[in-house]
Amino acid sequence: MLSWLLLVYAAALVLGVTWPFLAPGDALAYRDMLVLPDMALTRAALGFGDLPARNVPQDALLAVLPFPVLAVRALVVCAAAAAAWAGWRIGRGGWGRFAAITVAVWNPFVVERLLQGQWSVAVAAWLLPLVALGARGSIAAQWVCSLTPTGAIAAALHSRRWLFSALTCAPWVVAGAIAAVGGGHGTSSAQAAAMFAPRAEAGVGTLGALLGLGGIWNAHAVPASRASGFALFGVLLFAVLCLAWRHVPRRLLALAGLGFALALASWAGWLTPIIQHVPGGGLLRDAHKLLILAIPAYATAAGNLPGLRAQLAGSFALLQLLDAPFALSALTPVPASSLPIPHVDDQGSDVFFVDRPALTRRADGAIIVDPAPKIMNVVESGALRVGNVEVDPPSPRWSALNADVGRAGSMGVGVVVYPDGRSVNTGAAPVGLPPLGLGLFALWCCSPLIALLTRRMR
Repeated sequence: MLSWLLLVYAAALVLGVTWPFLAPGDALAYRDMLVLPDMALTRAALGFGDLPARNVPQDALLAVLPFPVLAVRALVVCAAAAAAWAGWRIGRGGWGRFAAITVAVWNPFVVERLLQGQWSVAVAAWLLPLVALGARGSIAAQWVCSLTPTGAIAAALHSRRWLFSALTCAPWVVAGAIAAVGGGHGTSSAQAAAMFAPRAEAGVGTLGALLGLGGIWNAHAVPASRASGFALFGVLLFAVLCLAWRHVPRRLLALAGLGFALALASWAGWLTPIIQHVPGGGLLRDAHKLLILAIPAYATAAGNLPGLRAQLAGSFALLQLLDAPFALSALTPVPASSLPIPHVDDQGSDVFFVDRPALTRRADGAIIVDPAPKIMNVVESGALRVGNVEVDPPSPRWSALNADVGRAGSMGVGVVVYPDGRSVNTGAAPVGLPPLGLGLFALWCCSPLIALLTRRMR
């Protein structure tokens, strides 16, 4: 009887955090999340655009799938269900399973990342306990984790499949290395490091927020309950989980410690020199993401708690996100017609939009990223301003064109679109997709098969 109750409970948890992805609508658009019914395989999607390869190979995969919105819906729901299953496997006894399932599925990290629109990071966080278990399905779980660089790194550190891990990281690592050789070092500014540092939450400060797996930099990507003091339950959860630390493998404890150390170092400003000057250091500017490394350790500790302690852990985990289903309603799909999607006859050419912002709004006023780069090869700015402070400068190609749009044709840009909707064809020939990018993406697609073959050959 208890097993059936746990199954119903797990299903309710999964539904509570994924229900918006089951709602009708043909586009997913909220903050960083933008998944359209039709997406293009662009150079940026392969990691060879104007900006760092932050969405590689995620955007490339969505571009080649026939139904990208449906694919994301399925990935999100299945990943949350996989987290529940991993919690079931980890837990000892009924209450241990209750605690492990709750911590794995219902935690501030995934909810805040979903509210920031970073669905693939949330998916990776849900799948990571399964990767750490190394059980059946862990190869597929690690592969899906690698849709985003954060997930790829976290899964690689929790996995012992080094060749497979290298293959899953190859698309963005190689693209980033080539960009670094070409002068784009993958660094960021001190202002960006400060802006993306972990943030304090009501009643617990920054340290307390991190202990509960919260503390994302964007205060608007946090459920209202945590701003009302409910983050305190995250600190209480951490205290209870510490009672089971001896049951957590040292490897998981070390990785959790690494995630916390980097997040705390970001908060203290100690990572700023690395973010500014070390090639690839820009990966650390949102170091709160690295709390993902602690999730398997948290779930394992929760699953090894006895009776009353497990009940407390599960209850505290629930209470620190009491209003999560209501907060996540912002992710409900919208009609694609409500989005500012430009209609340009680009014919495969690069397109430069004059005075088009990188962030725009849906019809209801919600902030989203510009849809244009998802459907065509766009000269992207990547500039980020907070108030009057330039946090990230624009890309060199965008800066050059913004200074003298008359150079568009000589710079390989085929179409220039002006704010009034007028477009000018410069006659520049389309630039094809990079063979290396296509090859790396194909290798990534085949990497699970390679992992299975190498495992059978042992």
